[in-house]
Amino acid sequence: MIFKRLVYLAYFYLLTILIFMAGKVVFMLSHGSEHPFGFSDLLDVIGHGASLDFSMGLYLLAFPFLFVWVTTWVQLPRWIMKSYLWIVATLMSLAFVADTSLYSFWQFKLDASCLQYLDSPTGITSSVSTGYLLMRFLYFVLFTLLIRYTYHYALSRLELPCRSSSRQGLIFSLMMLLITPLIIIGIRGGLGESTTNVGQVYYSPNQFFNHSAINPMFSFLSSVGKSGDYIVKYAYFDEKDCDALVEGIFDTRSPAPDTLLNTSRPNILIVILESCGGQFTSLGDHPEITPQFNQLCHEGVYFTQCYANSWRTDKGCVSILSGYPAFPITSVMKVPEKSRKLPSIAKTLKTEGYDNEFLYGGDINFANMRSYVMGTGYDRLRCKDDYSSEEQTSAKWGVRDDVMFCHLFNGIQKQTSGPWMKTFLTLSSHEPWDVPTKVLDDEVYNAFHYLDTSLGQFVAQLKQSPVWNELLLIILPDHGYRYKSINETTRLFNHIPMLWLGGAVKVPRRIDRICNQSDLAAILFGQMGIDHSHFTFSRDVVGNAKLRPVAFHTFVNGYTVIDSCGFTAFDLDADKVIAGEGDNETSRLKLGKALLQHTSSDL
Repeated sequence: MIFKRLVYLAYFYLLTILIFMAGKVVFMLSHGSEHPFGFSDLLDVIGHGASLDFSMGLYLLAFPFLFVWVTTWVQLPRWIMKSYLWIVATLMSLAFVADTSLYSFWQFKLDASCLQYLDSPTGITSSVSTGYLLMRFLYFVLFTLLIRYTYHYALSRLELPCRSSSRQGLIFSLMMLLITPLIIIGIRGGLGESTTNVGQVYYSPNQFFNHSAINPMFSFLSSVGKSGDYIVKYAYFDEKDCDALVEGIFDTRSPAPDTLLNTSRPNILIVILESCGGQFTSLGDHPEITPQFNQLCHEGVYFTQCYANSWRTDKGCVSILSGYPAFPITSVMKVPEKSRKLPSIAKTLKTEGYDNEFLYGGDINFANMRSYVMGTGYDRLRCKDDYSSEEQTSAKWGVRDDVMFCHLFNGIQKQTSGPWMKTFLTLSSHEPWDVPTKVLDDEVYNAFHYLDTSLGQFVAQLKQSPVWNELLLIILPDHGYRYKSINETTRLFNHIPMLWLGGAVKVPRRIDRICNQSDLAAILFGQMGIDHSHFTFSRDVVGNAKLRPVAFHTFVNGYTVIDSCGFTAFDLDADKVIAGEGDNETSRLKLGKALLQHTSSDL
């Protein structure tokens, strides 16, 4: 009797581990075309990832462990254990399918950050086709059935015995009491100070192999505690040392403003280009993708060393429009208690008599964007619902860019009073890359070429309009995009173009100082002679030559720091450098941690 119970638990545990390992094989095969690997790589991934599988397996073993223990004394219905196996199969399948599917888009393992976007399902359905979602649902059902009946086949031959005699029950209970600490220690990962964590399976300079080794269920559960309240505070130094490390970075003064503009009160148009990182412009190796934008860079003020603060639209927009930093996990746009208190370009311009309008052709409710926009000084908001049903369905995400640029131009022509500021967020350069033109064979490159064409035609129209004379047109992306070899381990991923155009620009020139997109507010208001001291994390790199040349970027489990000496990417889970170039790496590592601590303290 006792032996059968122990064998049942052992079978369940070993079978769970094997299923986790099989999931790694499926994950790697699903992404093999993008990330080539060999059989030895597969074995390495399984071997290095085993520790998380063992720990997660023990978590799942907890209920069968208690069930088997209790049934030595009390007769319980067998349907309880059968139901638990269905729950385990469902959760495993959901984790495997979600992890494998999301990785193609986000390039990191399943974690609780995805929960922040579930309240806006159109953000999910707009990125992919109905067929894609249907296939993932079928995979989910298939894997659930496969896992459940794998358990059934293996465990049905080990039917648990009925209630034991008092003597056997006492012996078995003593054995279970002895085993319990071992299970707890196994879940914890040993008796040392360090507990089981995602970073312990990192072993390769190839991030795909590291990510493949991570158990998706463990990754999700371990991150829930970190993101449940959306806010994570990073504490690495005492406050005095932290302040010393970031000294000279966040200086809100503009002691010697440059003269980039002809007028201190231009009409302002900010165009935020969806995902248009530097790899799609002349900053990268494919200038054919955005030829019109590349040409415009010679006609205005071109910031050649600008870097995105983050990797998501909701985070990038807050950085651009509020001059506020981004964080690895927290989306400030999703925290109204904070976002409504932030300064913003629109709010400041409103005090200067500006009329403000925000335009977006998609679902404005995604990631709490409506709340943020309306709470930060915009007088009017035009989004997907404000256009015709035909226009709303012109692209998967909503109103496609060429249509929106046309509406934007007509709206500007009708703007009779001034000064005004308008912000337009594009959307077509996003999965599933459904654009109406076909110029380049690569669908991703083709989508950015379409964006470039739409932008170029819009600018050409503006140049022929009297509006151009008093206009400052600011163009910059919300973030970069992971594609092919470009990701957080490459400097180019965060490198974005920022361009100022229009009749309000005095002369074309290049600004080569390192900056973040969050510095736009201070640079703009420095040129306009407007106080920007309330933008505590935005820096006027043009008007304050004493500022330290630093750019800071965060991704879901790490950060990158760029300075005049080089570039360093640090993984917080693995607690190690994953990429870098140049000198003074140690200094950049400390600075990155200090910046995380300094900014998260404000949050």
